[in-house]
Amino acid sequence: MSERAEGQSGSSVLEGVKWVIVAALVATAVAGNSYFSEFSPLYRALGVLVVGLLAAFVALQTEQGRAFNQLRKDSMVELRKVVWPTRQETLQTTLIVLVFVLIVALLMFMLDWVLNGAISALIG
Repeated sequence: MSERAEGQSGSSVLEGVKWVIVAALVATAVAGNSYFSEFSPLYRALGVLVVGLLAAFVALQTEQGRAFNQLRKDSMVELRKVVWPTRQETLQTTLIVLVFVLIVALLMFMLDWVLNGAISALIG
C-alpha cells in the first residue's frame, strides 16, 4: 500500500513539474513576443507557434493531456457517426424557421399596436 502511495506521489510530483514547464513555456512565449517587438511579426508569430507546440507536446504527456487527447479521438469517432442533413433538408428547415419568426414578429407587432392603442385611449 505504501509503495503504491509513494508511486502516486512521485507521479503527481512529475505531473506538477510538467505543468510548471508548460506554464514556463507559455510565459516565455508571451515575454519573448514582447521583448522582440522590433522583429518582424512573422518571425515572432513563428517563434510563439514553435514554443506553443512545444508546450502542447509537454502538456499532452501529462495524465490530463492524455485524457484530453483520448476525448479528442473519441469525439472524432462520434463525429463520423453523425448523419448530416441534405441540402434540401437544410433549406426546408431554414425556411420553416424564417416563416415562424415572421409570424411571431407580426403577432408581436399586432399585440403591441393593440396594447398601445388601449393605453393611449385610457390615458387620453
